[in-house]
Amino acid sequence: MTTHVVNTQEAKSRLSDLIRKAEAGDDVILARNGRPVAKIIPWPESRPARRSGAWAGRVEDRSDVVGPDDEVNALFDESAARGPA
Repeated sequence: MTTHVVNTQEAKSRLSDLIRKAEAGDDVILARNGRPVAKIIPWPESRPARRSGAWAGRVEDRSDVVGPDDEVNALFDESAARGPA
């Protein structure tokens, strides 16, 4: 991958070429008075649309993997009996 640093004045006349370079994977940096100020990057590929139910039948639902915890239930009941803090 090549990096191209181009001043804005030159970029105006070479924009199509610079876009092609960015699409090819090169870094294209625009500079003003030799100081980098912007970067030309390719537009990201669109992601495929999400389909509802795409994972249907592939995932097993185990509603309560851990099971009830008597200590946690006791702490919850104790907290509920005290009321709001």
